[in-house]
Amino acid sequence: MDGTTPQMFAIEKSPNPVAAEAREAILANPGFGRVFTDHMATIRYTDERGWHDAKIEPRRPLAVDPATTVLHYAQEIFEGLKAYRLPDGGATLFRPLANARRFRKSAIRLAMPELPEELFVQSVHALVSTDRDWIPSGDGASLYLRPFLIADEVFLGVKPSHSYLYCVIACPVGAYFKGGAPSVTIWVSDTYTRAAPGGTGEAKCGGNYAASLVAQAEASREGCDQVVFLDAVERRYIEELGGMNVFFVFEDGSLQTPPLGGTILPGITRDSLITRARGMGLTVREEAYSIDQWQEDARSGRLREAFACGTAAVVTPIGHVKGKRHNFAIGNGGAGDVTQRLKDALIQIQLGLADDPNGWRDRVF
Repeated sequence: MDGTTPQMFAIEKSPNPVAAEAREAILANPGFGRVFTDHMATIRYTDERGWHDAKIEPRRPLAVDPATTVLHYAQEIFEGLKAYRLPDGGATLFRPLANARRFRKSAIRLAMPELPEELFVQSVHALVSTDRDWIPSGDGASLYLRPFLIADEVFLGVKPSHSYLYCVIACPVGAYFKGGAPSVTIWVSDTYTRAAPGGTGEAKCGGNYAASLVAQAEASREGCDQVVFLDAVERRYIEELGGMNVFFVFEDGSLQTPPLGGTILPGITRDSLITRARGMGLTVREEAYSIDQWQEDARSGRLREAFACGTAAVVTPIGHVKGKRHNFAIGNGGAGDVTQRLKDALIQIQLGLADDPNGWRDRVF
């Protein structure tokens, strides 16, 4: 396999797959991110050979030297997407090419080799086809796919690695947020910021999430489900949550979401919701929105709804916002009409229960 032309994946089946009865018990209540399928996809990269040795192989621990580059200099990127069980028993992916494009852009920012987009899509197709029996069919359930790329050259020195490992693992998942609450409460971080202009905010790399964990821990101590970050320059404008984009819904039915601009991850769910909202005749603005304005609009009633969105949780209503200087409720504390309509419209497309006017479904089998 060269650096541009995808080849067929070699298939090595697991000699010890999870027994069917045990797998069905897992799929009945999969949780999120704890149980994994029998196989993984892998591709190697070296400067000399480019992309090569594409495989579907039994899922197993990775053996790494203590001096492996990723452990010291964090050259790592990842993606997240889902496969859904269709009514006819088949399976579909949701916008995998969009994930492939974002993965390639993240690689550029982290000085890593660009995985060809068609090869990314082929890898997730191959894994879903191999582990098809792991796709759950319960309400809100799906097969979550985690492609990632790590630098695996053994050396100590601040420079790009000469070799990399690309891998895709999969896990059946249920709802991201547990407990049955109609909405989440979020904490405004006045102390920490997520990303600054010129940084890695628009790349999906592990360092962004590691840096958010201390703020998330602060949110948890304050009884909140998630943290929302302000911009790093003025500390005024809403950017995104710890792992999700955010939307605001006003009394006239219009929506607003923070503009990208290099510091916010260009979420695929975010983009899909903008497209669907406009297709439903709603106005969507991509404009800066300050935390003080959010509080004022929520208290006056001008702002009726707010929600977070991302691959894992899809759409999650925001019911309350807390912070050192802020404390306010949004609407009735649950999912408003616009939020629910958009969530339902997107999920119906993902599950194959509605027309797909934008061609987002990518059938695997």
